Amino acid sequence: MSEKKEMKKEEKQEAGKPEAGQTKIRWDGSKMRSTYANVCNVSSTREEVTMLFGTNQNWHAGQTELTVELSDRIMMNPYAAKRLSILLNSTMAEYEKRFGKLELNLPEKAE
Repeated sequence: MSEKKEMKKEEKQEAGKPEAGQTKIRWDGSKMRSTYANVCNVSSTREEVTMLFGTNQNWHAGQTELTVELSDRIMMNPYAAKRLSILLNSTMAEYEKRFGKLELNLPEKAE
């Protein structure tokens, strides 16, 4: 493809006009809220995946009980959850490529 055609193609996409056969996505943030979470728990049934997000309020070493203040619950069908999983894995791989590998130091599972 010539450089001129490539530039026109990019200009169309930048102007918000999708190419033939593509769906235009408009992100509406008018009702969006931002929440910080440093804890997430996930459970599932056959019909849905539920994620609970919250903040660990305890920072003292050696505590026998932790309090997590839950702020958000997000429920989705398994197909949307699978797409989210793929997106998160891709995002984290790109993050680690740019900034270095993250080590979680998780305890080993007993077999």
